[in-house]
Amino acid sequence: VIKEGDMVIVYERHDRMKAVHVKRNESLQNRFGVFKHNDWIGKTFGIKVTGSDGKGFIYLLAPTPELWTLVLPHRTQILYIADISTVVNFLELRPGSVVLETGTGSGSLTHSLARTVAPHGRVFTFEFHPQRAQAAKDEFLAHGLKDIVQVTLRDIEGEGFPSDLAGLADGVFLDIPGPHKAVPSAAACLRPDGVLCSFSPCIEQVQKTCLALELHGFKEVQTVEILLRQYELEYPNIRKLEIPEVSTEATENPGNRKRTLAEMESSAETELKTETSTENKDGHNKKETKPKPFREPNVRGPATSRPCEEARGHTAYLTFARLAV
Repeated sequence: VIKEGDMVIVYERHDRMKAVHVKRNESLQNRFGVFKHNDWIGKTFGIKVTGSDGKGFIYLLAPTPELWTLVLPHRTQILYIADISTVVNFLELRPGSVVLETGTGSGSLTHSLARTVAPHGRVFTFEFHPQRAQAAKDEFLAHGLKDIVQVTLRDIEGEGFPSDLAGLADGVFLDIPGPHKAVPSAAACLRPDGVLCSFSPCIEQVQKTCLALELHGFKEVQTVEILLRQYELEYPNIRKLEIPEVSTEATENPGNRKRTLAEMESSAETELKTETSTENKDGHNKKETKPKPFREPNVRGPATSRPCEEARGHTAYLTFARLAV
């Protein structure tokens, strides 16, 4: 149930959503109308609400890591669902796991990591930029993640991970300009058979990282690139056509067939005429309306799909490796 102070995801259309905090006596105005927050309080998440004019409508969705990724304020470039799902899967995270993340940024990945390791796991995330670190800390607190996520201001590329995390991590995620520099520290923090992931936009970064991984006891090194292509589903309207039957005589005799087809075309032209001109007593032309022939309504066609014009996602290389036992 939606309460005052809750954050809801306002769904306007598939490519237009926003996060709104519910406050009494306030309202949301958009192209679909005016929506009063008072009308939201006490309703269940997922409900469809109409505007004050009774015409436009929106949906009020419960916040999830996937939806938050689509509406969060961008402080940096972020990971989207395709990369996030791959990272969580290949790191083999589960409830109770401990994961280290460097490069908190906008917190897109952090929310998914927190949900995966909850309720008893921990996410230690590190950010070198003071303002971004504080903004991320405030968001995690507002989203109820303070017992799972710990934000630390630290330059992992230059200083490495804190020594008190040695041997505690089940997984490590690196999103920094020089991931190869953090590999020795990450190896010290991982448990035996733990998995490391490096997110790098340039292949030169990948090459350096792979060399560093081999030097520090990692095995099963692999690099993948996720290319997301979305499709739009449509049901086009198809006009139903009625084709008159051709007699057997016309089919067997080509001459009769040509004559029959000509008659069909002439008949069709005559039926499509909606107005005829006649001459009245005064010698003037008078238009008489002839009713249109009955036509079958358009029918819903089969489902068709086409790729979206805009593909949303930050493409990079994901390098995974396992620490040898």
